[in-house]
Amino acid sequence: MGHTASPGYAYGQLERAVRTALSAKDGGTRRRARAKADRWQDVLTGMATGSLRIGSRAPVAGTPAWVTLEVVHGGFATGRFLAEVPLSPAEAALCPDGPGRTDRERLNLWYLTDAGLAALRAMLATESYRIDVPEDAALPTVAWLLEHGHAEAALDLIAELRPHLHRLRLAPLPGSAPRPAGALVRLSTVGEVRESLRSASTPPAIKAMLETLTVWHPLFDRLVALWCDTVEGELPRLDETGVTGGWPCRTWPEDWQQRRAEWLADYASARFRHTASGVHVHPKSNFTRLYRALRACEQDSSELTGRDVGWIRRALANTITKHGEPGSEPRAALRALQASVAARPTHAELAAALAERLDRFPADGGLPSIEPVAGDAPAHLVAKVARALEAPIEELVARKVITSADVLATVLPQITAQLLAANFDNEQLSTLYAQTYAAFRRRRSLLLLDLENQVRIEELPWVHALDWLRTRRPDATRAARQTLSQTVLLALSAFPQAILPNTLVRELGALAKQAGLPMPLVEEVAADIFMGIFTAKWRTAAELTSRTMAGTLYARYYDLPESWTSEPRPRRFRALAKGTANDFADLCFARAGGTRTSWRLRSVAVNGTVLEQSQILTTQNLAVLVHTLDLRKRLQASAPELAAESLTWTVIRLATRTDHHHAALQAVKNAAYAWRQALFFLSFCDVETQRATVRELAEQVTRAGLAERFTPAVTGLAHVVEGGRFTPEGRIGGGNGRRFLGWTTGKHWCLPEVRPARG
Repeated sequence: MGHTASPGYAYGQLERAVRTALSAKDGGTRRRARAKADRWQDVLTGMATGSLRIGSRAPVAGTPAWVTLEVVHGGFATGRFLAEVPLSPAEAALCPDGPGRTDRERLNLWYLTDAGLAALRAMLATESYRIDVPEDAALPTVAWLLEHGHAEAALDLIAELRPHLHRLRLAPLPGSAPRPAGALVRLSTVGEVRESLRSASTPPAIKAMLETLTVWHPLFDRLVALWCDTVEGELPRLDETGVTGGWPCRTWPEDWQQRRAEWLADYASARFRHTASGVHVHPKSNFTRLYRALRACEQDSSELTGRDVGWIRRALANTITKHGEPGSEPRAALRALQASVAARPTHAELAAALAERLDRFPADGGLPSIEPVAGDAPAHLVAKVARALEAPIEELVARKVITSADVLATVLPQITAQLLAANFDNEQLSTLYAQTYAAFRRRRSLLLLDLENQVRIEELPWVHALDWLRTRRPDATRAARQTLSQTVLLALSAFPQAILPNTLVRELGALAKQAGLPMPLVEEVAADIFMGIFTAKWRTAAELTSRTMAGTLYARYYDLPESWTSEPRPRRFRALAKGTANDFADLCFARAGGTRTSWRLRSVAVNGTVLEQSQILTTQNLAVLVHTLDLRKRLQASAPELAAESLTWTVIRLATRTDHHHAALQAVKNAAYAWRQALFFLSFCDVETQRATVRELAEQVTRAGLAERFTPAVTGLAHVVEGGRFTPEGRIGGGNGRRFLGWTTGKHWCLPEVRPARG
């Protein structure tokens, strides 16, 4: 039996969710936190009872790995199946009275009847179906196999699905799933963007301000005018001696009582209808003092004391001195300005107007163009609409719709799915596979231990049943290689400071396989689950890196091995029959300043230092991609700019102030990763460019106020540019230069002094 993850992380997440659910002011935030707490409670309950084994690729007891699970942050499965859902109204209308323990089983069995198979074949023929989770494609695959004379394969698939018919939805929902054409992608559907726009609300503070301007200020002006009409002589004002002018309650116009009654009635109605603002109820406000006096004054001033009249006079003097008397030009100008502000549409109103414009587009499709929809809408709302734009990836990056390599990884499957689907000659099968692939890529990754792999799409029984029908088409192979090269260059040029995230690495791997270019792409490993073991592909990637980067700035700076001796035979890891690269692991530990020990005895920090060395030795896929795809010449043209951008990002990240120790540590680690990316790009530049880049870096560091903290790193880089090397301890002999790394087991020399975070 393999290892299991510790429940400590799950306990921490549950505690945070419960705390938010109890303390958040916003009702929506509390509801989401309660739902999150429920999911983490399911995780902990499953771990405690043994029904969940977190760390396994099949963490739910008695459940095959291909079942799509609900997975929460960190890769923890809750035990719930995403395909285990109640019947929709459309499904319920189809569900007959027949055999089966559950409604779901009765419906799944009905789909295997002549009528049900005919319904599935009609969906396939018209493409009027939507694959939300991969399981939705199972029974349509059965229908296709039977229709095309592959009864044996269909029966084998049914036999494998039979134990799950009572729980899982295995047929698609009716509808359509428009796909972007060709090389176009979109980040969201029109329906998703429309729903997001319609959910926009006006913040309470803005609501209060608008209510004050449109309701309470006009009422206040009428109230001031009522009391001013009772003043004999000049109206009260404030000057350096105090209140000057006449006194209220000296004269009473004939219609005063009628106007008073009308005002009180309007005030009562406003208080009932408008509750966002509290300006009219503040006990010491001019509004409240004048209102209370008005309410107490039935026929004349007999109900008012001399003190009351004095407060009325003071309140009138305050507002008249500040804004002018009722009807005056200053007061009218102020109210006109406030009215124009209040008349402007709110964020929520503008969002609703944009959502209405989107109503004419299919909810599950995308936008061919933004301009007809955007109109004169503000930029921040147009940016939301742009999420539904169907365009080449390069355009979405330029528009800042795709803002990171992680986001790039979410849209790339839209292209990969079409390229892989082109391997099927049958159009219906090609469309079914494309939707299945896209749904499969939406599965969240599991936390895995013992070198286990994430489930591959070929392991889905209905996809496996079609494998023998797949052919490698030359045009699809060429398109996959072109897409792979373009995507790598785009990711490096748009986000040069960031290592390629695991989601993108997996997608690049799928493209590489389709292109017939197998390559040892490695994924980032979390330090808290690292067991001190690397598979053989890490060593292969390191060998290729040493050859590709030989003699470069990167190789000298990080002291890469010049050659790798062949290891006699990779050792096998437990029952997984995986080859492990022990010499690679030993080298990573040695370069990190330690030796291999039991993973239970190592701290997260020690693991981090080892993993950082593994990333250095492999350039975290950069050298492998550049070499295999022959991108060196294409990269050289932009390398100076990419290096400079990565170094600028490094300086900005380090200069960002924080009072939290953990945040400061994370900033140093991220800066070191960006620094490594920069050195990779700088290795494709000539020496003069390298020198100029270092000089500009030194100036940036000084301008950012980082000279004391970061000069050792700049000095170390300058030393290597001039042909020098570091000592084994990562220093310059006789100087203060240092090699900049992100992880350390003690206090990092580049870490600023920060106040400890409050509990």
